[in-house]
Amino acid sequence: MSEAAATRTPVGRLPLLPSLAPLLRAWLPRQRWFAGKGRPVTGFSLVSAAELLPVAPAGAGGAAPGLLHLLVTVHQEAPGAVPDCYQLLLGVRHTLPARLAPALIGRPADGPLAGLTVYEALRDPRLAALLVERLRTPGGLGPLRFARADGAAPLPAGLTARPLDTEQSNTSLVYGDAYILKVLRRVEPGPHPDLELPLAIARAGCGRVPVPVAWYESAAPRPHTLGVLQPFLPGSEDGWRLALAALAAGRPFTDEARALGRVTAEVHTALAAELPTVSLGPAETRRLAAGMTRRLDEAARAVPPLLPYVPRLRTAFAAFAAVGGTGPGRRAQRVHGDLHLGQALRSGTYWSVIDFEGEPARPLDERRAPQPTVRDIAGMLRSFDYAARTHRPWNPDWAERCRIAYCEGYAEASGHDPRAEPAWLRAYETDKAVYEVVYEARHRPDWLPVPMAAIDRLAAVG
Repeated sequence: MSEAAATRTPVGRLPLLPSLAPLLRAWLPRQRWFAGKGRPVTGFSLVSAAELLPVAPAGAGGAAPGLLHLLVTVHQEAPGAVPDCYQLLLGVRHTLPARLAPALIGRPADGPLAGLTVYEALRDPRLAALLVERLRTPGGLGPLRFARADGAAPLPAGLTARPLDTEQSNTSLVYGDAYILKVLRRVEPGPHPDLELPLAIARAGCGRVPVPVAWYESAAPRPHTLGVLQPFLPGSEDGWRLALAALAAGRPFTDEARALGRVTAEVHTALAAELPTVSLGPAETRRLAAGMTRRLDEAARAVPPLLPYVPRLRTAFAAFAAVGGTGPGRRAQRVHGDLHLGQALRSGTYWSVIDFEGEPARPLDERRAPQPTVRDIAGMLRSFDYAARTHRPWNPDWAERCRIAYCEGYAEASGHDPRAEPAWLRAYETDKAVYEVVYEARHRPDWLPVPMAAIDRLAAVG
């Protein structure tokens, strides 16, 4: 397709977004990856548009679909909120087949798509396959750029696509059980950790991540990473499912937890070797503690059950700041940022780590900033607790044995036992639990007792 085809009508016409706005206002808040749930949508701004597959005008006949790629800024009612930018892939047909009915967005009443049916393109295998076809031939297409990793093998043609239904913040497509494409939904300018960090880990010679083979991004004014293609690991099982299976069978999970501790240390070592590290002095530690305290106060305003715990939880952050003000500075480096059992895959006996985007609710600049490695460690320790609390009856000893084994494994591979700095570990576990409270209150209220139990435990320390 020529570059001219990527910018011709109807995409180039100004009425496109206004005509889609009523449909998007109703459809977007129902999507799992939409971050602004609970806040009214007040408007939209078009960042860029491309016609990846030509759209036939209404009345032209034919059943071939068109494919539109849009970057759209969504404006919402929220004091001081920064508008979010979303990547939308819209299929356009004259008539939607019954098999695609769940993907329906609607029929614009006016504008260049009047009389046509608009739907979620990534649910259409024919349109989803077009993305990986574009990645087979790197280069530009209107405002988009498609790239392949140096030395990557050519992508085979004719790969069939199927969506994964497990993700919350993005959309992933599996192609022929050989590759998986993560399509980022809420996007920000700058290098994305899910591309940047696996490439760095691979450069360090660490084999614990599936190495990206191709990606695509917007071109200007500042590139946004939009999608990352990596090898798919068929037959692998994630640590979350393995942990639940162990709980159901009454088996310990300590061997797996110890292995995960070693893998975490290997990934941290690789990241420190390839990307800059910094030393955290007293001022930097106080700034981190202040951020934790601010997030706690904001969370308590949003989730009132937290309010009685606030004074005691603040002591965790105060102790962290006090310890950080003494002795040699601690090292901060790039980390995973959202490490838990679901981010670890086991194929046979080999563990890999995936999904390096960090906590999606945090700004991209914050997710790319160096952090103490204890942040990842705290995330995994919280995950053992989550797994154990899904099982009845609740068995706290199972979780505690996993936590001990994980820290032992990390110490074996890194030479540093995270339990040697309890104030740091408690502070980061507390910060993670506060994040979980807000997430569960907004998205899964039935799960709120899980992080609240951790809040109760952490508040009692010290």
